[in-house]
Amino acid sequence: MKTELKTTHHKAVLEQTVNNTTSWLGHRSSDNEDVVTGQTFIAPTEGDLQEIEVFSSIVTKPGKVVMTFYDFDQKLNVWGHSLGSASVDINNAETGKWVSFNMPHLHLNKGQSYGFRMESTDAYVGVGEAAGIAATKTVNTGKEWQFTKQEKAGRSYSYFSLAFKIGMTA
Repeated sequence: MKTELKTTHHKAVLEQTVNNTTSWLGHRSSDNEDVVTGQTFIAPTEGDLQEIEVFSSIVTKPGKVVMTFYDFDQKLNVWGHSLGSASVDINNAETGKWVSFNMPHLHLNKGQSYGFRMESTDAYVGVGEAAGIAATKTVNTGKEWQFTKQEKAGRSYSYFSLAFKIGMTA
């Protein structure tokens, strides 16, 4: 499913807008590695997911970014099945802006853990991130994740969180 950048926003039921550092995603030319970044969270309410927004700190190389949405088992710290995906073509004009990935027709259950991953084989993008989130009192109870082709299981960080907004309708 392909999405377009848009200005219509749904009610953000969960947001982490602190942005004091940067997490990278995409094709890293220094070592020819594709870096995938992700975020898990617990749905604070039941409803239909409409969009996920992430803050684009910097676009160093434009291209297509794909976001995939998953079930997540927080107890086992394991990514589940893919529930849907969306993509945007991102360019330098999106630097310093919220970028929306349209994800309609996905129902979220209150208290259930979910996650999203973003990747690109051609773009290289810095996504807003909060370091030391325990001190900033964010509402997110999830973890930030980093993956590469070499490390498919990924690494999680409870003291980092991507800058994101979850838009839903009841």
